[in-house]
Amino acid sequence: MEDFGLSHFLARADLLGQFVLLALLAMSLASWFVILFKSVQLRGASRAGRAFLDAYRRSSTPQALSQVLLDEPPTESYGRVAAAGFETWNRWRRSGERRLVELRDPAEFVASHLALAVSREQDRLENGLAILATVGSTAPFIGLLGTVWGIYHALITIGMTGQGTLDKVAGPVGEALVMTAFGLAVAIPAVLAYNAFVSRTRTAASDLDAFARELLAFFATGVHAATDRHLAIVAEMPLATAERR
Repeated sequence: MEDFGLSHFLARADLLGQFVLLALLAMSLASWFVILFKSVQLRGASRAGRAFLDAYRRSSTPQALSQVLLDEPPTESYGRVAAAGFETWNRWRRSGERRLVELRDPAEFVASHLALAVSREQDRLENGLAILATVGSTAPFIGLLGTVWGIYHALITIGMTGQGTLDKVAGPVGEALVMTAFGLAVAIPAVLAYNAFVSRTRTAASDLDAFARELLAFFATGVHAATDRHLAIVAEMPLATAERR
């Protein structure tokens, strides 16, 4: 009795079948690399972000927070947004009467640059997600190509032998089913991971946006806006939030 296992399928696969298999294998490796990389990146960013926020809460004045950033250059999103805010604030203060555009309020100038910093951090968090989206959307169709090719082989076999018995078509039909299974096996993890990462990055971007508003109030008042007394100040700050994709 002929063995119709995976090894038999691989031995029978022609050039197109091998190409489909190699393409699915490469897509699977790429998606799992992104999944592991993004998992480590987001976990590390969350840990570093909590550490910076603790240092931020302990800073009683903007000058104290500036010293924290000088002592330890930021390596995570919250710190980079804060550093961008300080750089913009100091640039406005140094410009004096030489600035080309007269601004009614320095908060407008700082707020626009904080929004840009938040947008850059969101792009950084979303880096690599396009690979998962591409794999999730194209892998089933690549598997479908192999499926169609396997069914074609089955029809050719029937046409050449004039017999549609199971022993004649089991191999090609099995090839078609294996291709379908491979395509789904590659696509499903990519889609699930993409949805999970998009949800986490959107939450992180929302938190960064709220932090930027609070930071702007901290620059303006010298007092942390985390207390009820200053929540209204945060809500009224003119932060131009970057458009979400």
